[in-house]
This record gives sequence, structure tokens and C-alpha cells, in this order.
Amino acid sequence: MKFIVLSGSPKGAKSVTLQYIRYIENAFPQHELKVIHVTRRIRRLERDRSAFDAVMREIGQADGIFWATPVYYLLVPAGYKRFIELIVENGAQATLLDKPAAILTTSVHFYDHTAHNYLHAICDDLEMRCLGHFSADMYDLLKAAERKRLETFATLFFSEVAGNGPPPKRFVPLSRLEFRYRPGKRVESVYSGQHKVLMVIDAINPDSNLDRMHQYLKRCFNGSLDLIDLGALDIKGGCLGCLQCAYDNTCTYAGKDAFNAVYRDRIMRADILIWAGEMTDRYLSSKWKQFFDRSFFMGHTPSLSGKQVGMIISGPLGQNANLRQIIEAYMEMQGASLVGIVTDETGNSAVIDAQLTALARRLIRHADQQFVAPATFLGRAGTILFRDEIWGRLRFPFRADYGHYRRLGLFDFPQHHWPSRLRNALLLFLSRFPGLRHKINQRMKDEMIKPLQKYLRTQ
Repeated sequence: MKFIVLSGSPKGAKSVTLQYIRYIENAFPQHELKVIHVTRRIRRLERDRSAFDAVMREIGQADGIFWATPVYYLLVPAGYKRFIELIVENGAQATLLDKPAAILTTSVHFYDHTAHNYLHAICDDLEMRCLGHFSADMYDLLKAAERKRLETFATLFFSEVAGNGPPPKRFVPLSRLEFRYRPGKRVESVYSGQHKVLMVIDAINPDSNLDRMHQYLKRCFNGSLDLIDLGALDIKGGCLGCLQCAYDNTCTYAGKDAFNAVYRDRIMRADILIWAGEMTDRYLSSKWKQFFDRSFFMGHTPSLSGKQVGMIISGPLGQNANLRQIIEAYMEMQGASLVGIVTDETGNSAVIDAQLTALARRLIRHADQQFVAPATFLGRAGTILFRDEIWGRLRFPFRADYGHYRRLGLFDFPQHHWPSRLRNALLLFLSRFPGLRHKINQRMKDEMIKPLQKYLRTQ
């Protein structure tokens, strides 16, 4: 059988992900695997319709496809996202109807599940047959057990390609409301004071709900408000995955476009950030994805720490739990405060006006108090994963991250907390004796709250 591998890495043949595909190719010589580097070629595929059509013809003639990509910023690279958008923009969905597909990603397992959810949802939206997922660590191929697991994954996929009937869908189609938001003329504005307010929008289309929502929210602030239009910003391209930034946070694009300077001088210096975007398929636009990918020049360090963030999204976010989790996880990992998200999915202009007004007021109140909520599992687990990787195998090349983590006190390994270790050693020893264990159990509840009670106010 013949399979098309849609390669998502901007590094082309030197992609880590592609080495896993090559292993499958060597293990199953009876099948042909043809690699198409869609992310690396995305500029041409955008400009040259004949080149895009040639790719789709290859897909149409194949028995199945592999979505093979690294995980970039909780999703896929921006160029890969753009290719998916082109399928819809060029009306090529029919080529993928009932096409068997497998998803293969490489990463350090940081939010690989949200990338898989996205690609699986795309398969469901395009009426493809998504037959399996494989999330590999970057260097799993070095381990015999993982090589065996990869072979088994490929065996199952190849055997199921010829099967009849689609597998159950995991994601139901999005239902988009046909609604034109008409903002009210009266606005109760709030004084922004000394806070620097910056709004970032992916494109200004005067006839869109997003544009009207962002215009209304601008009027809600009685003070200066800076604006960045990503559609007009000088960005030469997406993240290349070259890791030249890992040494000292200097991107390979430095001096070649405006992104790095804008991010450092305007975004990182703002007190309040408002991000506005429209849902495109199961995410925001590829332009927004390019924004996130390019911000990786700051590495794994929280570059938006302490900032208050509000979002305006045009689209059915309430039906897209994966996107909401991506947003929440990103904010928690950044140490930023996600104050609120306003969408147009209510279909009620008056309600949207009230929500936008309330968002503006909450942003100012939170900024006044400099409040950032504690991280949930989304932020804490991600931070621990990065902590271990930056201290360990990724210390090189991520020299800048290692320095930042040391200065910020993020290497908070539990083995360094000696009071806990000594207490645990003593209690574990004492609990071996039934009589003492009984007394310990009797006092368990009291002892759990005892260290907290000294901070409680008493009458």
C-alpha cells in the first residue's frame, strides 16, 4: 500500500519526527511511504495553487496518510495549521473523505494530548477515518521497548486501513451561529490609570464580529490603549525549530523582522493584555499560532508573568473544550492571570456589550490588586515537567532557560526539602509499630490542620 506522510516539521529531512517515520518505512518495506514537507513548503503552497493541488492529488491516490509532526506550543506548528486551513479555503475536503489516517507526534510530552485532540478533531471534521495515535518522546527510538511499540502501532494501522466502516467520532461538528453583533452606542468606560493596556488582534476586518467587539472594548477604556494587528506586523516566517535562541534568547530572525522587538518592547512591558481572535477550524488562526510559536525565542521561561489577560473570541468556544484548555494552560504556564474570555456565541448584542464592559472593569481591578490565581494541575504539572527537563537532558542547549530557572527558584525538587524528609523518615519508622500507628491515626485530622490554625484570626 502507498501512504502519504504529511510532515509538520519546518526542519524538513532533519526532523526528529521524520526519524520515526523512517523507522516505520524500514520495518515495513512492503509499504511505500512518501513524505511531503507541507510546513517547510507552506509559502509556496499558499501562493501556488497548482503546487497545492499536486499535494492533494498525491493524497487522493494514497491508501492512507500519516499526520507526522512535532508538538509546538500545545498544538502543531503554524505552517502545519496553515496547510489545514488551505484544505478548507481551497475546497479540497472531498479528497480526504473516508481517508484512513494515523497521528504521530514527537515532543517531551508537554501538552501532546491537546495537539492530538486537535488533529483528531480535524480528521473528524474532514470525515476521515482516524485509526490511531502515537505520541513519542523525542528519543524513544533509542529504547528497544519503544521501537517495538512503534512497530506494533504501525502494524495495527496498516491492518486496519482496509477495514470497512468508520470508527466512532470523538468530536462532534461545531455549530456556528449566524449572528451579526451590533454594539450599542453608549459605553460606560473605566479609567485605566497608569496601567499600560495593549490589545493584539489577528486581522482587522471591518465587517466582522471580532472587529466590532474589539472596537467596543477599546471604548470601554478611558485612557491610552495600544494596538497590534498581527496581520500588519512584519513577521518573516514561523519558528524554524533551529534552537539558536536557546543560548541567550536571541532568535535567528533578530534584525530581520519586527516580531522580537515588538514582543520585548510592547507585549512584555504591558500591564494588561487583550488578545482578540476568530476561531478557525478547532483553534484560532494560523497567524495567532505563528505569534505563539515565534514567542518561543524566550524559551520555556514565563515571559508574561504577572500580567492581566482578557480575550475576545469570535466563534463557538463553548463547544471547543480543547481550545479553552490550551488557553488556560498557556496562561498558567506563563504565570499570567486569565481574567476572562468574551465570545459572540450568545447571539445577543446587549449581553455581549455587558460582558465586554465587565471584562474591562475586571481587568483594571485585577491589575490594581496585581492578582494572579494559583496554578491548577494545568500549570503546575507543566512547570514540573519543564523543571525536570531543563535541569536534566535539556540543560543544553537551553542554557538561557537554565539560568532563568535558577534565578526564579523553579528548581524546587522535593528532595531538597529536608524538614519533610526528616519528618517522613521518623513517622514511617514509628508507624511500623501497631500501637503507635493507632495513636497517629487518631491524631491525623488534628495534625493536618494544626500548622494552618496559627494563621487564623480568633475572636
